[in-house]
Amino acid sequence: MKDEYDVIVVGGGGSGLAAAMAAAENGAEVLLLEKQPHLGGATGIAVGSFTASGTVLQQKASIDDNPDDHEEDAAKFGPRDYQDRNNAGLRRFFLGHAADTLHWLMDMGLVFHGPNPEPPNRVPRMHNVVPNAKAYIAVLQTRLMRAGGTIVVDAPAKELIVEGGRVVGVVARIDGQTKRIRARHGVVLAAGDYANAPDMIGRFRGQEFTAIEGIHPYTTGDGHRLAEQAGARMVNMDITYGPELRFIPPPGKGFEQLLPSKGLGMKLMGMMMPLVPKAVIHRRIKRLLVTWQHPEDSLLDNGAILVNREGRRFTDERASPEREIAVAAQPEKIAYIVLDERLIDVYSEWPNFISTAPEIAYAYVADYLKLRPDVAAEAGSLAELARTRALPADGLRQTIEQFNQYAGSDGPDPFGRTGDSHPLAGGRWVLLGPVKAYFTTTEGGAAVDEQMQVLDPDGQPIAGLYAVGQNGLGGQVLWGHGLHIAWAITSGRLVGELLGKRAERSQCRL
Repeated sequence: MKDEYDVIVVGGGGSGLAAAMAAAENGAEVLLLEKQPHLGGATGIAVGSFTASGTVLQQKASIDDNPDDHEEDAAKFGPRDYQDRNNAGLRRFFLGHAADTLHWLMDMGLVFHGPNPEPPNRVPRMHNVVPNAKAYIAVLQTRLMRAGGTIVVDAPAKELIVEGGRVVGVVARIDGQTKRIRARHGVVLAAGDYANAPDMIGRFRGQEFTAIEGIHPYTTGDGHRLAEQAGARMVNMDITYGPELRFIPPPGKGFEQLLPSKGLGMKLMGMMMPLVPKAVIHRRIKRLLVTWQHPEDSLLDNGAILVNREGRRFTDERASPEREIAVAAQPEKIAYIVLDERLIDVYSEWPNFISTAPEIAYAYVADYLKLRPDVAAEAGSLAELARTRALPADGLRQTIEQFNQYAGSDGPDPFGRTGDSHPLAGGRWVLLGPVKAYFTTTEGGAAVDEQMQVLDPDGQPIAGLYAVGQNGLGGQVLWGHGLHIAWAITSGRLVGELLGKRAERSQCRL
């Protein structure tokens, strides 16, 4: 390992690998530092949706689309007050380059199926990579290594080296020792979000949220801290996706995570995809769906309740984010969702589903009982139901009795819940969980320009410092599926090409 490179990239997820690979293939000598013992980041555990407009796959499906319409539709997702704070100029710039990035990935051999619809998008724009998002990681890593890039894992970046107002390198912890590494043309921050950084969540979102975990355990805000250290202006740091309830992930690696994501196996899968019946594709996605998605709020709105390890209610299940805060305060930070016979029937068919990948697949009670027996149990009585998860039977029975007194008489609920008219009853019961409260991702990041240069509070570039992906959202609000991955890889590609060509020109002058 050298003491100096053209470009140093901090973070080995989708945005970091795209930046490093593009820089290396365009002539730069690149070092990628990843604090974990493996690459992938949050991208590596995603389903892999990539949302873009004006793509060749849309054209093949006779879909006429463009980035202007896409920007207009993107503003319809999520809370209005969040969208009012969006950096529309940067998001329109991103959407104008997303299709080129998708084609860039396809030229590397990645295969996508779709496009799939996701209202309020006016046309289908969501492209799903085969078999899942780890394909991005495998292909980008392989290309980076072939281009001569250096990858070092177990190498957290601790601080930036700043000289004369310019970022000129990184101080990293490698093999137990502190090492100073210089960058001739730039440092790129690509270290993910801060969903699992309680101190940052407390600063920007509120102290009441600090017990809630990020869904990816390694998203601890490392890149944001480095940007702040360099004097960056941080934008929208209080905007988070979540908290929301999610089922805990299954033990070990699921079948989908073992599917080939590079080489001949991936190519064969891609060739076969057009021949595979849509029902088979839906079953594949449904398996991922019951692993990563969250239970719909309607489940609790329609009468399901939350209980803790003692079988007791502890919150108004309809009130969010109060219920998520309450879940995080329970023993082991977990809760269970109780469904009676009426709710089992209701959530067994369209339009009432437990979780969804919009317009692709829907998961009902039977899907969870079949595909996730670790988080779904059925029984003929409350006592049997309690035994499935070692809950106190008396506690669960008393909880149901107390809830039914409120639901059946319009009396006050001890937790302030209102509007229920269906007592919980019947000869079939389902317990879903454990569920935990998670932040999925965070929308705050350093202010950046269209060259991904990090900006200071006066709007001036901080020389030598760039940010991509979640580190460099630049005030964009990317609600909806597939936009975060699209931005991660697009921003990485663009800055990598920029710095790679700059390094190549510098070498030619020498």
